[in-house]
Amino acid sequence: MALREIRTHPDPVLREPAKKVPLIDMSVQRLIDDMIDTMRAVSGVGLAAPQVGVPLRVAVIELPGEDVIALINPVLIKKKGERIIEEGCLSVPGYRGQVKRAVTVKVKARDRDGREFRITATDDVLAQALEHELDHLEGRLYTDLVESPESLWRAEDTGDG
Repeated sequence: MALREIRTHPDPVLREPAKKVPLIDMSVQRLIDDMIDTMRAVSGVGLAAPQVGVPLRVAVIELPGEDVIALINPVLIKKKGERIIEEGCLSVPGYRGQVKRAVTVKVKARDRDGREFRITATDDVLAQALEHELDHLEGRLYTDLVESPESLWRAEDTGDG
């Protein structure tokens, strides 16, 4: 396992749609392990492969007290509802913003063993993380979803660091 450099805006890899993983081999397994280590080292909730400079459709999510979810070639099946939430991103350090996210998100993907699975999240951090990481795989950042300049602010200005 190794820590990888987190790419930050305006790195062009963050704007490229990620490519489908053709084969889950040892390099993909190593990438997943490195992404988990990197995410944990910076106390993140999720991380997409483009954020570490690899334009592949791979993401990891880990909520406190839960197992890590590795998503390979994830596809958004359905989203429902709308809510306004505060969001930040490891690739846009020092900023927070208000964005619209779905209330319910349903995704299908492959796990690190190649088995297909589906995951549904409703009105929680997992729903937000799924949508956020899938956006990364499409070359989108949460800042693209901010509706007005007042909806994006420097994190220092909030007093919560």
